[in-house]
Amino acid sequence: MTHEIDVFWSFRSPYSYLVVPRLIELERDWDAQVNMRPVLPIAVRQPDFFANADPLWTTYLMRDCVRSAEFAGMTLRWPRPDPVVMDFATRTYPKEQPYIHRLTRLGQLAAERGRALPLLRAISHMIWSGETDAWHEGDHLARAAASAGCDLAEMDAVVSAEADRLDAAIKQNEADQRAGGHYGVPLMVYDGEPFFGQDRYDQLLWRMQQKGMARR
Repeated sequence: MTHEIDVFWSFRSPYSYLVVPRLIELERDWDAQVNMRPVLPIAVRQPDFFANADPLWTTYLMRDCVRSAEFAGMTLRWPRPDPVVMDFATRTYPKEQPYIHRLTRLGQLAAERGRALPLLRAISHMIWSGETDAWHEGDHLARAAASAGCDLAEMDAVVSAEADRLDAAIKQNEADQRAGGHYGVPLMVYDGEPFFGQDRYDQLLWRMQQKGMARR
């Protein structure tokens, strides 16, 4: 029996970036199927979400995500530019967002085509690893997509033509995410049980093994 998990994932989350290699290993090494479910970041869904957050929330996040990357043997630098534009004066997020909707639609389209993990790995690495400045310019995105076996120009054409349909699918992902037991990312849901955060991956693997998941 193939063991399926739904993974609710965001391009703006450093922890989503960090978990992708482990999900690739999960499908490679175990009788598992990973269903990637791209969602918009909470900052876009609820633009005032962070406005009243304690300042320690942000300072801890910045320290922890870099430490978590180091622990995982990965590099991490806050993206340039941030996939979500923020008004630093008000600590809110304007409605007009030039990057995140395109990225999330591309992720949803890749998921529908069975190419989500390689595409999300390639693009999130480009955005978060610190190896690329101005990831949104030039041919950076196109080269990342090509490395995952995808044609960015063709996918962008579909995204443009089918934006409403893709947005509806993303909205459904967000509804299913909450139904799965949490609003944050990455959220991994297996057999009705939610595992929130990349640091719950080992518990997820343990539970799947407990329920009979075998090595390939």
